[in-house]
Amino acid sequence: MVYVSLDGEAGPLALGLPELLQLCLAAPWWRDAPGRATEELRAVADGYWEDLPDLDERRHRAARALGLDPAALPSEATALARLAELSRGPVVTECLVLGSEGDPLDPLFGTDRT
Repeated sequence: MVYVSLDGEAGPLALGLPELLQLCLAAPWWRDAPGRATEELRAVADGYWEDLPDLDERRHRAARALGLDPAALPSEATALARLAELSRGPVVTECLVLGSEGDPLDPLFGTDRT
């Protein structure tokens, strides 16, 4: 699964639908993650939790509806680490997205980002 943003960033999100669902359930705010340092990511996550204090309940209900075990979902940190790993790993060359000028779009996570 590849994500292409309107801001000109693109990159792999997951290797298949099950992994994408886990990412979206574990860290639904993942779109705010690219290019952010760990402290900034924590602030984004905290803001999300403030807006949705029943996030765990919603997450568990959604996981069960999708036939997933809520207890087996990855943590936010694990899901984001996997996202960063895919964005930096060998699969990124297979998921290269070119812009209208033929140049590759910016990666979701730069090589020097956390």
